[in-house]
Amino acid sequence: MIDEQLAARIRAAGVIAVITIDDASRAAPLAQSLLEGGVSAIELTLRTPGALAAMEAIASAAPEMMIGAGTVLNVEQLSTVRDAGATFAVAPGFNPEMVKAADAMRFPFSPGVMTPSEIECAFALGCSVLKFYHAGVAGGLSALKSMAAPYAHLGLRFIPLGGVSPDNLGAWLADDTILAVGGSWIAPRGDIADGNFGAITERASAAISVLHEERQS
Repeated sequence: MIDEQLAARIRAAGVIAVITIDDASRAAPLAQSLLEGGVSAIELTLRTPGALAAMEAIASAAPEMMIGAGTVLNVEQLSTVRDAGATFAVAPGFNPEMVKAADAMRFPFSPGVMTPSEIECAFALGCSVLKFYHAGVAGGLSALKSMAAPYAHLGLRFIPLGGVSPDNLGAWLADDTILAVGGSWIAPRGDIADGNFGAITERASAAISVLHEERQS
């Protein structure tokens, strides 16, 4: 589960760059390019052999970067990413055993949900910050608002991923139930591999500008 202190940090970050790294040597300059654009949180997916090495590199070179480990699918990975420097972990789906294991480890974890049943099951296990995935396939912001309405009194907050883009970023960030948004468009896998860090900084800066516009109060 994610406690209020960490939730506040995630909300302050507002925008989470979802990244997939093939070459760990790109990790440190990538983190710097994101920070230069104002993005201070990432979800680094465990989809490549170099993911853990990249996580360790970012934790060492850019300690101010909040690292979320993504695509964490088993209990062993929970302890592995924690030791590699992750601040929290997320999964694309809801697995009660993962929630229980993370709680036992006292390691912040947010499961993925797409249905009311998953929301209720996650909440029953103490989760109040939930990853809404795949947001685009599930129907976007309007679908989430309708689905979450019966649970408004519970104080649930969501981190949508999938289908979030520069075109709808503002609408997501303007909604009170959204803690932060995640997006892979900020640092595409190809740009990371090619070292196009200037373009990544530009997209990060543009996303943070939208964040400030929507949450300036």
